[in-house]
Amino acid sequence: MAAILSIEGIAQPLRVIRRRGARRVTLSISRATGVATMTLPPRMPMAEAKAFALQNRGWLEARLDAMPPAIPFEDGMILPYRGQPKRVVRRDGRGVRLAGEIIEVGGGEDTLPGAVERWLKAQARTRLRARSEAHAATLGATFSRITIRDTRSRWGSCSTSGTLSYSWRVILAPDEVLDYLAAHEAAHLREMNHSPRFWAHVKALCPDYRHWQDWLRGHGPELHRYGRD
Repeated sequence: MAAILSIEGIAQPLRVIRRRGARRVTLSISRATGVATMTLPPRMPMAEAKAFALQNRGWLEARLDAMPPAIPFEDGMILPYRGQPKRVVRRDGRGVRLAGEIIEVGGGEDTLPGAVERWLKAQARTRLRARSEAHAATLGATFSRITIRDTRSRWGSCSTSGTLSYSWRVILAPDEVLDYLAAHEAAHLREMNHSPRFWAHVKALCPDYRHWQDWLRGHGPELHRYGRD
């Protein structure tokens, strides 16, 4: 379990983890979430870890200051939906609907963030299920169910029981990215690895997968900014 370490002069506490096999201290900051993590050898005293963090406070401050700000869901914001910019507009009534270039959100300002996130998750579930079913059928495979989460370290996964899990944030990316992700996880229904046979399945389902894989690597962290305070 990770510990939390506060450093004088750093507004954000450090997440501290001990890793078997680690020989030295390392500091990293997630591009997706902005969370700062310090990894320690198993037996290093916390006092030494804190001293190391203090010595590198300037590096931490500079990297944290350079992180792009979060973009909360709010009235008037521009939100990428399926890779296209849409304006979120609050209106009277209930529910969320897409009207051309506008995402209309019923209710008050206090309920708007939750309403937008629930709507995006529902849209992601619908499209990911459809593309997963299509790719699985092409491979002659089946999956047991789909779960939609807000994972930070991976965009999708496939369990040995046949459960496909996805980050709802992929609905913010272009449709081709979502399709590649569904193809990737569907291919795991045939190969629970990243062997040449696995990638052959992915390529058969999504011939230009490398392009969209690169898009996700390059632009994916930006999608984690949305909906955060």
